[in-house]
Amino acid sequence: MLVSLPSRISRARRLPFVAFQALLAIALAAACTPAYNWRTVTDQAEGYAIDLPAKPTVDERQVEIAGSALPMHVRAANAQGAVFAIAAIDLPRDDGQLRQAVVDALRSALARNLGSQPVEHPVKIPATAGAAVPGVDVVATGGAGAAHEQRTIHAWIAARGRHVYQAIIVAAHAPPQEQSEQFFGSLTLQ
Repeated sequence: MLVSLPSRISRARRLPFVAFQALLAIALAAACTPAYNWRTVTDQAEGYAIDLPAKPTVDERQVEIAGSALPMHVRAANAQGAVFAIAAIDLPRDDGQLRQAVVDALRSALARNLGSQPVEHPVKIPATAGAAVPGVDVVATGGAGAAHEQRTIHAWIAARGRHVYQAIIVAAHAPPQEQSEQFFGSLTLQ
């Protein structure tokens, strides 16, 4: 609710108050905006669908894994101080040995980046065709970067056909459980 000023206050003195009211209205409207604005992202070329908590950025780069430069496609979104991302690494061929080497490299990179021993357990990721895809749930907490800032990384890693997938949340503190469940629970492979 906006408050009007008495008419005897000069226009010059009223302007800052009106500007303040406008900023207050914008701030109140923003406060009503949900912190997580979930949307389903489907990538037919990479073979997955997942919910992200904000409009994602898209990136593509080459990564050196298992002695090969492999293309990696990433979609990432920031929400409440956490990064939610899905990466799909393209393999040159449907090769079980190469798939496993890439999965192992991703798992060890998580531990190495935080200087900690991750906790792992198996997961099953739904697939639109065929049986669920076996994967690994990895959680690691430790110091990251030059300043060794506390970070928690929670990732699901799986491989299917010519792709290796890594759905990951990186944050100073783990997001609320229901947000993590929304993210990981929405992952579907094609």
